[in-house]
Amino acid sequence: MVEYAPHNKMREIIVDNNLLLMVISRFGIAFGFGDRSIRETCEANNVDIDTFLAVANFISGKNYKDYPISLPSLMEYLKRAHTSVLEFSLPTIRRKLIEAINYVDTNDVSFLLMKFYDDYVGEVRRHMEHENDRIFPYVEKLLGGTADPDFIISRYSVSHSPMASKLKELKDIFIYHYHQRDNDTLSSALYDIIVCERDLMSHFEVENNLFLPEVERLENTLMANVADTVVDPEEEHDPQLEVLSEREKEIVRYVALGMSNKEIADRLYLSVHTVTTHRRNLSSKLDIHSPAGLTIFAILHNLVDLNDIPRT
Repeated sequence: MVEYAPHNKMREIIVDNNLLLMVISRFGIAFGFGDRSIRETCEANNVDIDTFLAVANFISGKNYKDYPISLPSLMEYLKRAHTSVLEFSLPTIRRKLIEAINYVDTNDVSFLLMKFYDDYVGEVRRHMEHENDRIFPYVEKLLGGTADPDFIISRYSVSHSPMASKLKELKDIFIYHYHQRDNDTLSSALYDIIVCERDLMSHFEVENNLFLPEVERLENTLMANVADTVVDPEEEHDPQLEVLSEREKEIVRYVALGMSNKEIADRLYLSVHTVTTHRRNLSSKLDIHSPAGLTIFAILHNLVDLNDIPRT
């Protein structure tokens, strides 16, 4: 099919791309739609038709830009995707891996493989819970007409990188290096990993290409309406602030608030090494080499309020 449209039957797009079964489910659409069209099915399930078509066409590599996106509808889809991955896909793979792996290996390879998988699941969970707890409530405030100048979605997108490649790495380790006969259960687990890998890649691409641009447009609209009241002309042209990137300003702010490199890394979803590198660059740019000095800098240049500085 060249492009999915409202008059197409829902069953036709499933034949065209089987992965759309998960998309249909995550929009809260009940199966059993028979020969109904996409329009009829979406209307029967109270789903925004344009948003559904934008996601379905995007995931299938077709034109999706003619369909305006409803942010509330897209957020509900993303929330259901998080639940599906965290509560069904990843636990199912883990159960199969445990059943398939030979735990009597004397070299403990099996335990290391499971630790690799569990660490990966922890990373995905932290990422998705951050979106559920921080990003989606922020967008809901935007939808309610409230802008937050201290939180810009572009800062979030910088650290928003797909994690599906780690699943591929795990799969390759099993295929090329894990020697075991009687591979039926392991093969089933690896097949599930392949499907989950594709699913996560699609999910992250939907976030990057559909969700984030819509949020940025909404931000820009709200910020334009309040620009005269929230922009300080003197701060805007502060030459010492202009040499810092937005990420470096964030780190100066968090240092001034008394946070350690580890706490900053967790807050910004960065590695401790990356935060350390930023701190080193800040010291070079500002010729300030202590947390106390950075705190004073942050206060003088309005990066933090004096009342927010922790008392020691």
